[in-house]
Amino acid sequence: MAIAQANIIAPAAVEISTIRKLQLRILPFVFVLYVVSFLDRINIGFAALTMNRDLGIGAQQFGLLAGIFFIGYFLFEIPSNLLLHKFGARIWLTRIIITWGLLAALTGFVHNIAQLYILRFLLGLAEAGYFPGIVLYLSYWFRQREQAQAIALFLTGLPFTSILGAPLSGFILDHVHWLGIPSWRWLLTLEAIPAILCGVLTYLFLPARPHDAKFLTAAEKTWLSDELAREGREKQNAHQISAVQALTSGRVWHIALIGITLNNAMYTLSFWLPQVIKAVSTGQTNTMIGLLTTLPYLIGLIAMVLVSRSSDRAQERKFHAAIPALIAATALVAVSATHSPIPTMALLCLAALGVYSIYGPLWALPSEFLSGFAAASGIALISSVANLGGFFGPYLVGMVGQRTGSLHAGLALTGVSVFASATLMLLLPRKPGARRQPS
Repeated sequence: MAIAQANIIAPAAVEISTIRKLQLRILPFVFVLYVVSFLDRINIGFAALTMNRDLGIGAQQFGLLAGIFFIGYFLFEIPSNLLLHKFGARIWLTRIIITWGLLAALTGFVHNIAQLYILRFLLGLAEAGYFPGIVLYLSYWFRQREQAQAIALFLTGLPFTSILGAPLSGFILDHVHWLGIPSWRWLLTLEAIPAILCGVLTYLFLPARPHDAKFLTAAEKTWLSDELAREGREKQNAHQISAVQALTSGRVWHIALIGITLNNAMYTLSFWLPQVIKAVSTGQTNTMIGLLTTLPYLIGLIAMVLVSRSSDRAQERKFHAAIPALIAATALVAVSATHSPIPTMALLCLAALGVYSIYGPLWALPSEFLSGFAAASGIALISSVANLGGFFGPYLVGMVGQRTGSLHAGLALTGVSVFASATLMLLLPRKPGARRQPS
């Protein structure tokens, strides 16, 4: 009896220790990498507070400038993710990170908007595959039951980047004018340096697969490999989707459309929020604008963790994403009706709460029915299509803002996009991975 109890307890103990180690060793590392990458992606939103005047950039031009990054990202995302699956995460992520760091640093040296367009496009090409690569990489380490929370903890880098980067960027704009060089140039160059350093650390310390993890014991490696292999066999037996079939899967495209409508809102907030807050906060310094900008992201970060944890416990994705989407959509539409600081900030906080809560449940969906090269191609397709929202959202807000003289109408259009996201999520079946069973 005692031996039988030991055999029951031992696997449970191995499971607990393995998951804890993964949460402590894998997630913090990829979290830091994502914070660094996302800072280089969105810090142009803060640079715009002074850069637009120096380079003569209008609202519509800035919208295109923010969005052109995602055209390059879209073009190379699927090939990049397939190369990551082939060559391994450590090598390919190192290539991505160092390349984007060098290009991001060069944006501080541009002399006109044409050069900035080119560098932003090249930055998108360089960074393509990073986000879906990390989502795929996490599927090498976490079972389906832990993935929403694992992805959400990784994706807390989205709001955390702004919590950290907004006051830092505001401070640089107000105080760093070394050698007579405009502060926005220092901002873009200085904030690119961590990416280059992180690229080196990735090559040195990021394990590619569980069998490479020195922090796991032999028993933990065996347990984790067996669990992931079992899940992979179950997916293949139930779905039998190849890499090519993943690209034509209706379910994959359905999730991709949810992503594009959601990213319209997320990147609109990322690129335009400093200017929206500055427009209703007359007389505030850039440092104070930076501090005010952190509040919506702080609310979004807390909500993201809580909603993803609830989604994993309930093993339910659809309503955990649709309800926050409805909250965000309502707030974004309502913000167009107010131009005073306190109501605007309150609605922006609600919008961030809703938008960021969606990501954990949403990105847990693909791995419920995709594995191997099918997961690499399917997740990359979803991410590449979804990231087009990063082009359309900021650009439309800039275009509408230039024609109306206010950014609020553009925010209302963004709210309509999130209503569409909620509708698409509700149209998914309760079990997103459900498909025909083998005969």
